[in-house]
Amino acid sequence: MKDKVRRGGGRNQTKTADAVGQTDGKDSTGIKQDDESSFSVKIQGGGVEPFEMQIHGFWLVQDAVMMLLLKDEVKPRSNLTLSFAGTPLDPLAELQSIKGLKPGAVLRLVEEPYTARTARLHLVRVLDLLRASGPQDALREGRSPSVLGTITHALTTDSGLPTAKSLKRSLSNTKTETSNQDGSPPEYLLPGSSDRPLMAVLPQSSQTESTSYLKDLSLSFWNPPPGHRKLQGDFLYITVVTTEGRQCEITSCPKGFFINRSTEDLFDPRPVQSSPVYHSFTDLLCHISPAFKQTFSALRNRPNVSEVEALPTPYRTLSWLGPPCASRTHKNTFSRMGVEDEQAAQAPDWNEELQAARDLPVRTLEEKLQRDRALLQVNSAFVRAVVQGAETLVDGLVEPVNRAPEDPAFLWGGLFLSQGAENSMFGGERGRRAAQRLELKGVQAYSNMEGIQGLHTLPTAVVDYRGVRLSAQGLAPGLEGSEQDQATSPASRGLLYGINAGPQESPHRRRLLELLAHGAKSLNLQRHVVVAPEGHKVPLFTSVDAQGLLGADGRFYILDVFRTFPADANFSPEPEKESQATTGEEEEKDKSCEEDKENSCLKEGWPDNYHSASGLPKSYVHGLCRLKPELVQAFIQHKHSQFTLCVKDILDKNGGFEECATACDSRATEAVRAACKEVGSVSDIIFEMRFNPNIFSPGVSFPPADSNSTKLQERLLREAASFIVTYQIPNFVEYCLQSNEAPMDGASLKHALHKRGINLRYLGHIIKIINQPEHKECLRHIMRTAVGEIFMRSTRRVFNNFLQGVDVPSLSAAVSHFLCCLLVPHYTPTSVGEETKKKSRRRSRGTSASESTPWSMLTGNELWNLVCQDAVETYGITDYLGSGPNHLWEHYGLQKISLLRDFCLKTGVQLRLRDYFLDHQSKAPIGPDDVLNIFPIVKHIHIPTAEASTVYKAAQTSIHKGLMDQAHGHLKEAVYLFNKVCDDLHPEACYCYSLLAKVTYLQGKAAEARSVQLKAVVISERVFGFDHPNTIQQYALLSVYMFAGGETAVAQKCLLRARLLTLTVHGEDHPYVATLDSCLGLVLTGDLGGRYLKNAVRLNSSFFGPTSVYTAFSQHLLSQWMCSKGDYRSAMTHEKEALTAFTCMFGEDHSQTRSSKEFLCSITTQAVKVERSLRQAGADGTEQTVECLTPTTDTLQEQMVLVLGIKLIGQSDKLQEFKQRHLKLKAAVMKELGLKLPNKLSTSEIVEGGEKSSNQETGSRKEPEAGGSAAEENTSKVKQEQPGEETLMEGAAVISANGHEEEQAGQNDRDSDRAASDAGVKEVNGDSEVRATGEATSIANGDIKSNAIAEEKSTSNEVNGDIHGTSNIPTSPSVLKSKGTWAQVVSNSAKARETGIKDTAVNRVAEKVAANGAVEK
Repeated sequence: MKDKVRRGGGRNQTKTADAVGQTDGKDSTGIKQDDESSFSVKIQGGGVEPFEMQIHGFWLVQDAVMMLLLKDEVKPRSNLTLSFAGTPLDPLAELQSIKGLKPGAVLRLVEEPYTARTARLHLVRVLDLLRASGPQDALREGRSPSVLGTITHALTTDSGLPTAKSLKRSLSNTKTETSNQDGSPPEYLLPGSSDRPLMAVLPQSSQTESTSYLKDLSLSFWNPPPGHRKLQGDFLYITVVTTEGRQCEITSCPKGFFINRSTEDLFDPRPVQSSPVYHSFTDLLCHISPAFKQTFSALRNRPNVSEVEALPTPYRTLSWLGPPCASRTHKNTFSRMGVEDEQAAQAPDWNEELQAARDLPVRTLEEKLQRDRALLQVNSAFVRAVVQGAETLVDGLVEPVNRAPEDPAFLWGGLFLSQGAENSMFGGERGRRAAQRLELKGVQAYSNMEGIQGLHTLPTAVVDYRGVRLSAQGLAPGLEGSEQDQATSPASRGLLYGINAGPQESPHRRRLLELLAHGAKSLNLQRHVVVAPEGHKVPLFTSVDAQGLLGADGRFYILDVFRTFPADANFSPEPEKESQATTGEEEEKDKSCEEDKENSCLKEGWPDNYHSASGLPKSYVHGLCRLKPELVQAFIQHKHSQFTLCVKDILDKNGGFEECATACDSRATEAVRAACKEVGSVSDIIFEMRFNPNIFSPGVSFPPADSNSTKLQERLLREAASFIVTYQIPNFVEYCLQSNEAPMDGASLKHALHKRGINLRYLGHIIKIINQPEHKECLRHIMRTAVGEIFMRSTRRVFNNFLQGVDVPSLSAAVSHFLCCLLVPHYTPTSVGEETKKKSRRRSRGTSASESTPWSMLTGNELWNLVCQDAVETYGITDYLGSGPNHLWEHYGLQKISLLRDFCLKTGVQLRLRDYFLDHQSKAPIGPDDVLNIFPIVKHIHIPTAEASTVYKAAQTSIHKGLMDQAHGHLKEAVYLFNKVCDDLHPEACYCYSLLAKVTYLQGKAAEARSVQLKAVVISERVFGFDHPNTIQQYALLSVYMFAGGETAVAQKCLLRARLLTLTVHGEDHPYVATLDSCLGLVLTGDLGGRYLKNAVRLNSSFFGPTSVYTAFSQHLLSQWMCSKGDYRSAMTHEKEALTAFTCMFGEDHSQTRSSKEFLCSITTQAVKVERSLRQAGADGTEQTVECLTPTTDTLQEQMVLVLGIKLIGQSDKLQEFKQRHLKLKAAVMKELGLKLPNKLSTSEIVEGGEKSSNQETGSRKEPEAGGSAAEENTSKVKQEQPGEETLMEGAAVISANGHEEEQAGQNDRDSDRAASDAGVKEVNGDSEVRATGEATSIANGDIKSNAIAEEKSTSNEVNGDIHGTSNIPTSPSVLKSKGTWAQVVSNSAKARETGIKDTAVNRVAEKVAANGAVEK
């Protein structure tokens, strides 16, 4: 493993040529990339056909050899060196230092003799080539496949998606549908369809399964070679059985491989006559088997697969669907060769591997990249070992080392795995699982701290497998002392810090305390003192459980950090109330004092009527409810806003800010002190928020002298807890109402809540808010997702207990029985017993006795009661789940297929790919044969890609400023860095590629954007999942670039793919379906387009109301389609609806309203003209064709860009107004001083030219004024008259389909925060930013976010690949020709003849439209 770490960057170093191409040859990363030194040479020798290869002068010879070994012409040869002009080349020499090496030179490959190790490595390369991955391999191994190649394959006459006939071949009872030969969508993708065929979700690849090259390939039973043959050079004996049936015994020797004379009965190692020695094993196989030679040649000539598709992902992304027929896809992997099982002398030391990677030098950028890559490799290998260890342990192959049935601990493969002891103080089994999860979060928090060198954590992971949760850690050095050491002091055993460390003093302890103090500052933890059980005082920087150790390797380690974060006072019982043992008389006193306690609680942090309104605080099922770090940061920002407002109010009362600032008295200091005391700052001279993690912790006592500090900490934690309910959750609901938050499934809902610091235990409270009459209809998709998440999380806990009583041979039957009880309302165990008997007749040890097993007696009603009981205990909901499963389907619209997917992803269950009919009321839809596997679910530490992320954020900053060229360069550089660290297989790399495609497209490079987005889709499929909401969005974005390149059929496929996945994940009743349907209505022709557009209008009207900007835009698109069909009467009706909405939102004088009127007039004029023509034709007795207004391709393309949010219409005026005021003030000062203005410009001219100069500075481009200049002039007047109002508009559905919305700085600050942010300086723990009032918007994967944010920022608040900022992304006129209004665009055929202007511009939805739908004032 250490060798792997040291060679971490080796493979990527061979990709320098490709990386240089990705960065346009710019030396932006500081790495030597001299394109001028690249040249072509000719490669000969080594048993390969001569070929040419491009090399770089700064390469080392060994780098060139590694690149050669990756070439298809050389694979799978190995143990080769290079020579030039008959002279062997030094592997460590640079190619540019070789004399005479120039373009066209000939380099020869030299076959070197093998050693025992290199011979095995050569066989490993051969096996890797023979195990060429087929289309079903990823599904068989539980990995998410990439199906983009299948979707975008060579076009055929059909739509490329499985039709009913193709699906019918998979199951005989599939619903019959007609095949669509005209390229129209299948019926199950039409609006209103309820069919959800799973066979269409994973279409069959056109790539055939790899053929069998050999019948068998294994180590011979004559191994190992005897001593006399080993002395003569025999390494291995290999048995080969060819497809022709010939069996050969092959010897591996230093010169290569040859056939010996051994048989099954006779050992004769001598080579057979006329058998040459081949340096490559495949050359020998081609010699003895003509069939192998033919198939191997086809393997060598197969189409190349990109690295993103071929390389393994660092962590497995689970695929909940497996192959349609698992038995047929299982193939011989030649595992009996055994050459890959090089057993190490001892188990790997995972802790040493991780710490060695962390201690790698970081002096140069290349060293930083190698360190990041090494950390990622070590952690991914550690996670793979954890998965293997969990499977081995749960299968019962390892004995526990402590022989304790209640808390077994295991040592396996250098890992320490344990379930953890149940603690009644923490809540039994639920508390034990929470402690394991929180330990991982604590380790992540300490691992992410920047600038703290010397404080280490152990490699940690948590794995759930077959209902068992295991914690896995690397072995810490110095913890395993001898029995003699147990009697010594803790210091001698390495324990330097903790409540059990005892009083001690040493340089090591002082150094550890210094590190912990820095860590506490980073995590906002307060130094405090607790009373140890022995009675002495112990100062702590962490929770009371944490321990600081000095390992035998000289490193400091911190362990047991599961209570690192502060307690959640909403669910944490206060020890004072629990610890007091009350007698009967004392109970009466407690009752009489209850009101006094409530009043004191109000003073200590709880808002008025908090308990009666929210039902909090209350007890929880376990005692480890902690606040999330995101919530802590949001709460600190909230308190700082209160601090700023308080200081401002006090200064205003004492004469104003200016007077207090200029006066040399103590008024300003006193104001700060008073504000610090008011907001609860731990310091009385500066704003500083720290939290005590041991407050509300049972069994922890504090010294009486610290009572004031303890009361302050209790107050802060109560305020933080109430902050969740009174601020964070209402604002989450508000964002959902504005369509800024629209998660599709439970995972995206979880991500959205966690970003705001809201734990999932608040789901019940969220449901109660959403269920209010004013929110119920608009947020029904959020309600559906939240109820489904509660239902499935409770079901998972019941399932974990259910699996504990199931033996291994009955697992498939038990899982299928559980799913039938879950999804079929009236399912009884009788039917499963009969079904099991039928399927077990041919099995000698099947599940025929399943009726007598406890798990088989579970019924649907019993399961429903267990799930509801868990939901009530955990989330506090009673009536929301109803009386049975049918209530979920009928009342909330939950889909059974969506719940089945969510269940599999949460539990690791993999089902066979087929169509499941889940609408039966009693019949079993899932059988034992449908359950293919159960995979471990691993939670692990996420290794950051620091350098790539930094450059990526720099690109976001450039986008904020409108510097698109600079942003494009940063994104190219970030792509290169992601490739160096993680081979692009990283979530943030996917966001980076997606953003790069957007910026590239807006620069007028549609073809390049297409290629970049293709890679983004593949990365998303492999890293997130083939049906993840982010993958859905990436497919939708790809359709725009495909359509821009003229590939309309492929664009249609991508949109239909996105719609199919959305229907499977959530259903049709979701805002993002309206976005997809709007795009499909623009791409499809004929009546189908109108059908999708009508569905988009219906969805937008139901979610946003008839007077929203989204509904208005959908109405306009439908009106445009009506015009193309010649139905002008219906077109006028829909355009009138749009005009009414715009008038209601923006008034009569708004440019958008005037544009809508203009378009309506054009429709009316055209309708009158057509009517006159028809009447004239009727009078003349001739036929007259109706002239239709058809939008151009550029118009449709631009509308797709707007619908998906790639481009926003409108421009922020804040920066422009600031610059205009600055120029005006500067001109006034110069005039007062008697100085001449530059270029002899007057003040008014400077002010008027401010916007133009600003646009030039920020890189934005002014749109042509042809057609629509009046509207633009009026818009500019409105902007001048209404300073501070900033409005942007996105195309149809303004949502985040994957739930990855971004929170701007200060988004958690509410009305009081915004008032306090007027020209204030925000400072939180040393970080500051200038903020000003006003509304702003940001793009988050095509989303609009309205919020009070900074007018000028130096940093980007972009997360998960979303663009955020007040400035619009400027567009290139060559791509986005925005010239005119709707009327000029749509009535092109009519207007062009009158005005002589050729309008190809997009329909301009709005010049200025409020992101939250508010009317401009």
